Amino acid sequence: MRGRSTDWLLAMAGGALLALMINYNSLLAKHTTPVFASWVAHGLGAVAAFALVVLYSRLFRSPGKEMEPQRAKVPLWFYLGGIPGTLTVILAAVTVNSGLSLSGTIALMLLGQVLFGLVSDYFGLFRTPKRRIVATDFLVALCILSGSALIIFGRA
Repeated sequence: MRGRSTDWLLAMAGGALLALMINYNSLLAKHTTPVFASWVAHGLGAVAAFALVVLYSRLFRSPGKEMEPQRAKVPLWFYLGGIPGTLTVILAAVTVNSGLSLSGTIALMLLGQVLFGLVSDYFGLFRTPKRRIVATDFLVALCILSGSALIIFGRA
């Protein structure tokens, strides 16, 4: 079992990769269009995911042991995650190339994620466990908003 510090490091690595992805997609969108950049990002992502699935199945699959099909139990709406992912890439490509730049875009995206996460937790959306919103949650959102404002307006 991984320790909590490993989870923190993995989350920070994921955040760094997300910022890198948004930066590259925005550069591509600057020279083409945001929609084309999104298509390229998701096409390459599909190829990389397919390669990882093939690699994983060859390295870690036991011979003679078939995997149980679990797809029949998964509701179809679980596959809709690609739609907000596509919109995220397009919107980020537009805002990174605006006055917000990369750091301002990432900061405001974080605020949006936290606020939507709070709403989702409160109402139990998408099968998340329901959780009451406490005053600390608003303080966290306010800190992120303040930090975002400092990043965006604090430039010389």
